[in-house]
Amino acid sequence: MNGTGRSLGDFVRFERPPPATPASRRLRRLLLVTALATVAVDVVNLHYAAEAGLGLAVRTVWAVLRAIGFLFLMREVRFGRLTARPLGLILAVTTVFASARLVQPKEGALLPRGPVVVGLLVVAALCSAVVWQLFRSPGIEAHLTRRKPRRVVPPWVLTARVAALSYSALMFVPCLVALGSLFDAPRLRPELSVPLVISWFALSLAVGLAAGIISFVALFGHSWARLVLVAISLLVLLVQPALCYLLLGYDGLLRDGIPMVLAALLCLYGLARSRVAPSA
Repeated sequence: MNGTGRSLGDFVRFERPPPATPASRRLRRLLLVTALATVAVDVVNLHYAAEAGLGLAVRTVWAVLRAIGFLFLMREVRFGRLTARPLGLILAVTTVFASARLVQPKEGALLPRGPVVVGLLVVAALCSAVVWQLFRSPGIEAHLTRRKPRRVVPPWVLTARVAALSYSALMFVPCLVALGSLFDAPRLRPELSVPLVISWFALSLAVGLAAGIISFVALFGHSWARLVLVAISLLVLLVQPALCYLLLGYDGLLRDGIPMVLAALLCLYGLARSRVAPSA
């Protein structure tokens, strides 16, 4: 007990999850199945890949890490946190693109092999089911909103923060792929490609640090932080697709540029929908 009448237990207190509901149990089981299916599909894609390389290795590791993201999402659902919705949406969308990155067509054919197509469809169906449960299930709605938050924050501000936190990872993956292409068959001359890759890597670090700090400050309703977050989102919205096209071609633009565009648009939409101050 200290002078203010508070004991050490008041400061070191572990949060306990609310009682589970049938809807939350079903969603957590669905998330576990999705995590396992993601790993299985990535292994199948890797088995049918025509050739291995640094780019394929980076994309495979990044896709497998999605399973860890779904396990973390299970915890968010268990504790009934509203951050489960934006996190689940971004995880579902980027997981489909992460699995699609590994899809390679058969030699001389337009489509990949049958097991690869089936696996990608299974992952897309499971991710769609996760999003539907998070946003359309009345049982999940009741589970995620029955706990009074410690600070009132508009849900769309949380959505913008989660989207902004994904910027760094979405930039690092294609940057590492572009780094591997420098040792194989670069699209541009070394005097152009090397500075671009170095700049891309430095920008990924800067954006990850800035987006993490600014998006946290934006939770408290500061208008200047929202404006800075808009500027960061517009920057990655323009720079990422351009770098993907220059260093990775149309394939990189589709596989790595579109996920960033979707995340940036989701962040901007969340900021636009939450122009009312948190105290309101």
